[in-house]
Amino acid sequence: MNPGRGLFFYVRRSSPLHAARAGVGASWALAISSAALVLSHPLALLALLGGVLGGAAGACVWRELRRALALALVVAVPIVAVNVLVSRGGLTVFARLGDLGPFGQGDLTVEALVYGAVVALKVSVLILAATLASAAVDPDELLRGVRRLSFRSALTATLAIRMIPLLAADAQRLAEAQRTRPGGGHVRLRDRLALVTATLGGALDRALDVAATLELRGLAAARKAPRRPRPWSRHDIAFAGSALALVAVAIAGAAHVSFDAYPLVRMQLSAGTAALCVALLASMLLPFSDRRGVQP
Repeated sequence: MNPGRGLFFYVRRSSPLHAARAGVGASWALAISSAALVLSHPLALLALLGGVLGGAAGACVWRELRRALALALVVAVPIVAVNVLVSRGGLTVFARLGDLGPFGQGDLTVEALVYGAVVALKVSVLILAATLASAAVDPDELLRGVRRLSFRSALTATLAIRMIPLLAADAQRLAEAQRTRPGGGHVRLRDRLALVTATLGGALDRALDVAATLELRGLAAARKAPRRPRPWSRHDIAFAGSALALVAVAIAGAAHVSFDAYPLVRMQLSAGTAALCVALLASMLLPFSDRRGVQP
């Protein structure tokens, strides 16, 4: 039984990203997400996508990113389809569906298709960056940093994260027990609702037990943890510099590399565009080149 199947959990591996402190790794992933939101040029977004996939290979979490990539494709296809069907801003019509009633004239345009693809690409980068962070950034270390600001909030978040595998295991055991009953091979909506209700009830009972245990141990009166300075490693410096460089390159690229989808697709293809893509890839992947001290 694998209760974490389909979920993305942190596992310690030998990689530069795992060796960096959690706050720096989370900031690096946040910089990738910020760059994806700032940039709109398709080639720049493809460079970010390639950088995330390369980072997954460098962090030894390619299997998790491959599963997340399938999820991103499931999300991206409806985004493109809805934008093509709904948007009426383009001028280059490639199909006419006639009168769609309240939706107006069903003219499908190239501009709507391109814009939907750009939005889908942004969403895909965000999903993959979040998955990379969840698989390569230690959540316990990240919450220990929050503990100095608010001990109770950090403790609550830690317990919530730790409960996810337990809830998944409970749901899987209840589903298996449900299938062993007569007629359990055909799962109906009522059976699914009963499964959700039972899982939720078990979660509430476990929450009460944990709260009572914590109260008995005196954690309600706990104070902020003392600050213990930790020297910065070369991996911390590398990924922090990568995050800063990535944000700076994205801001400069958004200002100097143009892309417009409406009313006609206008995409700048120049030496500046190529330099932007190379700079994005270099900013993201250079920290993975130093593997000293992280080999198994």
